[in-house]
Amino acid sequence: MSNIKLSYFDKTKSGLKLRPLILKCCRAVVKHKSEAPLPEVSVTLVCDDEIRELNREYRGIDKSTDVLSFEMGGELLGDIIISLPTAIRQAEEYNHSAEREIAFLTVHGLLHLLGYDHMNKKDEKVMLEKQEEILNKLGITR
Repeated sequence: MSNIKLSYFDKTKSGLKLRPLILKCCRAVVKHKSEAPLPEVSVTLVCDDEIRELNREYRGIDKSTDVLSFEMGGELLGDIIISLPTAIRQAEEYNHSAEREIAFLTVHGLLHLLGYDHMNKKDEKVMLEKQEEILNKLGITR
């Protein structure tokens, strides 16, 4: 199994046991990437207000979002911030489980930290295909 250290925080105090799922997703992304294993990633679950504040402060966008990724470099690859309430709402909208949505957002955030983006149609297609490929290998489907 791919070696990655996960720092996991649930600031929402939801009580959901999501760390094993998030770790499994991080390992799958690292395994999928051909380079050497990555040292550490931090994943934090927050409420909509906190992610909105971060989005406003760091991206100049004054609204809530589902996931933010902050590249760090060095020992810590970066931080992934997931809005748990938004993830739950999106899961309902897309008619799949909250676990599937959390897995998707984790993979999405980690791919951003590895340099993937979706600023144009070509890059978006590549990133979406990688996300689906990784989630399918994990058996996490819609």
